Amino acid sequence: MTRKVALITGGTRGIGKAIASKFASEEYDLVLNFMRKKKDAEETKQEFESQYGIKVHLVKANVGDLDQIKALFAEVKETFGRLDVFINNAASGVLRPLLEIEESHWDWTQDINAKAYLFASQQAAMLMAEKGSGAIVALSSLGSIRALPNYVAVGVSKASVEAITRYLAVELAPKGIVVNAVSGGAVDTDALKHFPNREELLNEAKKKNPAGRIVEPADIAETVYFLCTPAASMIRGQTIIVDGGLSLLA
Repeated sequence: MTRKVALITGGTRGIGKAIASKFASEEYDLVLNFMRKKKDAEETKQEFESQYGIKVHLVKANVGDLDQIKALFAEVKETFGRLDVFINNAASGVLRPLLEIEESHWDWTQDINAKAYLFASQQAAMLMAEKGSGAIVALSSLGSIRALPNYVAVGVSKASVEAITRYLAVELAPKGIVVNAVSGGAVDTDALKHFPNREELLNEAKKKNPAGRIVEPADIAETVYFLCTPAASMIRGQTIIVDGGLSLLA
């Protein structure tokens, strides 16, 4: 039997790798996109193929570029001939106070986080429509609904991600495609190292979190996977917050 196929952008490190590992453990073949650090990508490929006995196809691409998005999905079709799950995880952005944001900062952040999601989902939908089913999940963050320090460019892009999710959910439903988003609290990954107040964020999250600990990448991965299962088929266009209850506090 042909395995299902999941594409995870930014899937070779951090939260993306945790998500990829979850799908691999469920016997999905994987297409993992990366933009830098080819060595990390190759190590992830070898790890998953040896541990889970699946096939992993690596594709280097800048998802902020439409031509590279199209090439990425062309490789998915050529390699596997199908796509069951698309996880829009790759993200980037400039962390600066609002009054210091320049046009180049804004354009880069919106292109990688919001524009890429819309146009990649178009490509994913065309592949999924061929078999009449599929699931798309985008990664968001609490900065989409809260004003966090130095986060304006990224926060606005993530708000766009959540809005795009709602539109995709409605328009792709007749094609049998389920679309949702997952928003995480502070997760200790490489991406958080770019925050000047990283230690403060993690300590506050751990100290105040009703769950008694910070969110781990595996927590995000479990929720993402659930949203791609039949059990979640009637959850559409929602952003599921995975933060241990932290955002419930004033």
